Amino acid sequence: MKAAVLQELKKPLTFAEIERPRPGDDDVLIQVEACGVCHSDLSIADGDWKQFAAITKTPLVLGHEVAGRVVEAGSAVRDLKIGDRVGVPWIYWSCGECEFCREGYENLCSKQKITGLTVDGGYAEFVKAPASHATKIPDAVSSVQAAPLFCAGVTVYRAIKQAKPQRGQRLAVFGIGGLGHLAIQVAVHLGLEVTAVDVADDKLVLAKALGATNTFNSTTTNVVKELRRRGSAHIVLVASGSKAAYDTAFYCVRPTGTLLAVGLPSAEISFPAIIMAAGEVNIKASAVGTREDLREVLAMAAAGKLTCQVATRPLADANTVLDEMRGGKVSGRIVLTM
Repeated sequence: MKAAVLQELKKPLTFAEIERPRPGDDDVLIQVEACGVCHSDLSIADGDWKQFAAITKTPLVLGHEVAGRVVEAGSAVRDLKIGDRVGVPWIYWSCGECEFCREGYENLCSKQKITGLTVDGGYAEFVKAPASHATKIPDAVSSVQAAPLFCAGVTVYRAIKQAKPQRGQRLAVFGIGGLGHLAIQVAVHLGLEVTAVDVADDKLVLAKALGATNTFNSTTTNVVKELRRRGSAHIVLVASGSKAAYDTAFYCVRPTGTLLAVGLPSAEISFPAIIMAAGEVNIKASAVGTREDLREVLAMAAAGKLTCQVATRPLADANTVLDEMRGGKVSGRIVLTM
């Protein structure tokens, strides 16, 4: 099969014919129809995250926003059949037995396998996946639309859900990219008043079209001053990988509010403890999502309440797309098609 392969960290992907995966008894073989390009793919390829660099499989097929159709099923598979459309998320497999799995945090499984990091992902014509973790895609959602929901969509959905928002509260989103533009839609659906912050005016135009009440370009506007004038935000979600975004976002949280750490900068971030204590500010991180979170996100999309702004590119453009992402030139989500 054709695949884009990371042979070595910090090197371009190579395009090669590699062996098609063979499903085990509990697996399905999926013919990939679409695979979203996530900023995490870029961070993995560039070795930006030391914690992940140590466990990155090489050679590796990247891609953890996978959507396609089942073409083979193992002898023990009962819930999926040939022809079903399914997706494969970041959490390739979780054990179901460790402390975190038993507590409902399968996304933090201590034995987890990660798609496009510890096992091969979807930058290929076929991918193998455990049937237990391949999630059915509703008929109303195309594979191209569904693919980004398997990481970007479920990540922001879980983050906002964990903040326990109440209708009418104010939420600010920093970074209107692949994650941020979906976060706006989730927040609007939940009845929140949304402020969008970015450094690119075209992304702010998109944010307004998606339902944001206020939009600010942080290069030309004192965002902290403007948000404080409006009472600051009950919830601030940082979907950007910029340290500067975090440095600004923290001061936009109202007392008792929550800062949601979703974007993953390579530089360390820190917050002044005295201000956190004085305002009882909550700092909360969120790691992708569970299968239940994912089913809820797909149901939102099927109901027409969540639409990903996508541009499709052929698999052969994978290196070009990663370069565009390095330069901050990607708006919405780019999806590779096979």
